[in-house]
Amino acid sequence: MTNGNARIWHLSADLVARYADGSLPEPDAWSLEKHVEGCAGCAARVSQAVSGTAAGAVLARIRASVLETVLTTEVGAGHGQSPARTAHERSPAPTAHEQSPAPTAHEQSPVRQAPPAVSRLARLLWAAGPAVRGAWLPAVLVVAAGALALAYGAGFPAARALLLAVAPVVPVAGIAVSYGPHADPLHEIAAATPGGGLRLALTRTVAVLAVSVPLLTVTGLLLPASGAPAAAAWLLPGLALALGSLALASFVGCRTAALVTGGGWLAAVLGPVSADPGERSGARLAEQLSRCLDGFGAQGAWAAAAVLSAVLLTARRPAYDRPLGR
Repeated sequence: MTNGNARIWHLSADLVARYADGSLPEPDAWSLEKHVEGCAGCAARVSQAVSGTAAGAVLARIRASVLETVLTTEVGAGHGQSPARTAHERSPAPTAHEQSPAPTAHEQSPVRQAPPAVSRLARLLWAAGPAVRGAWLPAVLVVAAGALALAYGAGFPAARALLLAVAPVVPVAGIAVSYGPHADPLHEIAAATPGGGLRLALTRTVAVLAVSVPLLTVTGLLLPASGAPAAAAWLLPGLALALGSLALASFVGCRTAALVTGGGWLAAVLGPVSADPGERSGARLAEQLSRCLDGFGAQGAWAAAAVLSAVLLTARRPAYDRPLGR
């Protein structure tokens, strides 16, 4: 192992090659494996070296077979079929002269392949994450429907202001429930794959934004203004909070980061209003939101916060190459 200085060291080419061909002594192999848990660059070099060996080819075939079986099982379960029924189809009924006393397990047909379009849909839903296929999507619909019910059913004039106060937190909550050990039982494996880590986190973030942005913005347009900011005024704050949550998650995990960013926003917006509740609480909420969202200064500050969060997230990208904390 080479030493750049007293604190930073990386694997030498000789160690990587000896590990790949199996000639590295066991204590040195343990040390190498411990090092690559926290070093994305060395992990990539070791993975590339191992993939070029006979063992690497076998592992690649096993991985492809496991993924194919999992996707086929998920597709079958989505159609109401059991995994066993999805994985294996019985052979066609034999003719009269081909009948045997009892069919054996060897007479079953191979694994049924899912149609290409269904297979792509299954991969897309898996990549989108629990935020799209779980309980989060109904929760977003409840928020939108609740705002409309408050405005037109209960005659609450500050429904848009309340929606704008909650809307920036919705993507943050979606990110918190869609990425991390709590959201994916295969999180440690996914984080180590080329398509995992930050790439998977960003894919699921885009899925969360693709659902929440149009739904909540259209809902805001349907609500009476009553002095509240424009329906799209929450978009930059929502983006900044989402990127800030991803950057902070590289230090403390997704759920803790969501509590910090989302809770901080709610405290800043609702705190002054809840400290002095009264008949004019709706109007005070609209005024507080106007200070936070209206005008070039406020929107420019949120744009700058989004850019800074993106820069920090880029710098912290290696942290996503290993499992994040809870």
